[in-house]
Parts: sequence; structure tokens; C-alpha cells
Amino acid sequence: MEEEPWKPWVGRREIAHDQIGEAPARALAATLDRSAVLATERGSVLPGLFNWLYFLKFAPMSEIGPDGHPKRGGFLPPVELLRRMWAGSRCRFRAPLRVGDEAQKISTIQKIEQKSGKAGLMVFVTVRHEIRVGAETAIEEEQDIVYMGIPETFRLPEPLRLPPCDWSEDVAIDPVMLFRFSAVTFNGHRIHYDRTYAKDIEKYPGLVVHGPLQAVLLFDAACRREPGRSPAGFTFRGVRPLFDFDAATVNGRKRDDGATEIFTATADGAVCMQATMHWT
Repeated sequence: MEEEPWKPWVGRREIAHDQIGEAPARALAATLDRSAVLATERGSVLPGLFNWLYFLKFAPMSEIGPDGHPKRGGFLPPVELLRRMWAGSRCRFRAPLRVGDEAQKISTIQKIEQKSGKAGLMVFVTVRHEIRVGAETAIEEEQDIVYMGIPETFRLPEPLRLPPCDWSEDVAIDPVMLFRFSAVTFNGHRIHYDRTYAKDIEKYPGLVVHGPLQAVLLFDAACRREPGRSPAGFTFRGVRPLFDFDAATVNGRKRDDGATEIFTATADGAVCMQATMHWT
């Protein structure tokens, strides 16, 4: 595979509009079991990362591929590698986004890179998103999407060990939570709810916990540990898959510069996602 075919996609832009409605925010708060404390009524500041519930693409069933995603092509380049994942993001919070706002999202493909490693050939697509309310920018995000082949046999990467942390919480993740998160984000990827597909086709040992769901859990835990502080930036990166049968924990520690490092991990201390929260 050559990089040259993807060059016409770099710089491609699309614009979407949506109202920041109450129902999606209530649905995710309920999925996180946080309905009693997360404000989702009209006029309230939208909880962090809940912007991922909006500007969704409602592809008809005739345009859905065998993995449950929309078929390749369109805004994103038609990379032929079969497995695609949300690898990580860098988010900046400029101004409050409120429930009820009429908002605009501008998405631009910033770069496309091809790499080879232990997992074989990979293609990384970086998309920049900007959410505006009127002329004011509320949220900026650079999102990394990775495409790779499906191996004949699944092998976990070498574990990154969980560093010493200031606090740790057990997190109950089960197939019902995965299904509900898929539903509220309109994510049809079958690895999150179809165990037969996940094991037989994509060679995973179980259902895969969404990267964005882990990021939301990390973000929420960091905010609960730092009441009264406002997030300014949040970055996260997937390190290894987390599965529905794993006993998961969310862990955090404060850095000397005031930032908070947060991790999802398995019971044996293997990091699955690492993130950093910067505060105003």
C-alpha cells in the first residue's frame, strides 16, 4: 500500500450542525450511573466529552459495512485495512458548551501517515474538529484514527505496568454498558456487542470496551477527584485493549505541575488507556 493515494484527502473538510439536546446527555449520564450528579437540563454546561454524542452520522443500513461501520469512503479515505479504531485524542476546552445550544462542527483531515510495526502495516488519520456556538469556539479536538489488518491470532501487546497512583477505583463494565454506550453514540462497530463477530472475525477474546467510553470514565473520575477545578485540556491514548471480562480499575495521580494523570487498567496492573487532564 502506498501513501500517495491518500494525499487528496488531506485538507478535506466537512461542516455539520446540531442542537445540543437533553436526551443524549441524559442517556449517557444514566449509562454511567451519574444521573443524580451530572447536570443535563437545558441551559446547563454540558459534561466533559459529552460533545461526542452530537453531530453523529446516521448512515442508512444499505451503506453499512460488515464490521457495522459505514462503508469506506466519503469524508475519510477508503483505507482497505479491515480493522479501524479510535486510537486517541487531544482536546482543548475554550468555552462552555451548553445543553440547548445550536452548534456547528468543522472537521478537517490534518494528516495521513503510514507506519509499519509489530502489528504490521498501519494507517493513521488525524482529524481536527472544532465546535462553535455562534462565532465562539467551545471545543477543539485532534482525533487519531488507526487502520490495521486483522491478525490470524490475537496477541496482547507487552503490558505497560500501572505506575504508583494516589487513588484507584473499581469500574463495573459489562455487555449492557457496552451496548448502551454503542447506542447513545450510534456506534455500530460489532466488536462492542456481537461476541461471535468479535471472536470469530476480528479474533478478539471477548467484547472490546470502547476507547471513548474509557476516556469518559477517566475524565469523570478526574473531575470528581478535583471538585471546583475546570478542565482546560484532556489527552488520551489507547495502550492495549480492555475487554468486558476484565476486572477494570480507574487510577490517578497528581503531577508536580498540577496536571492529573489517569489510567484504566486490568486487575493485574496492565494499563489499557493513559490520559492527562490539564486544569485552568
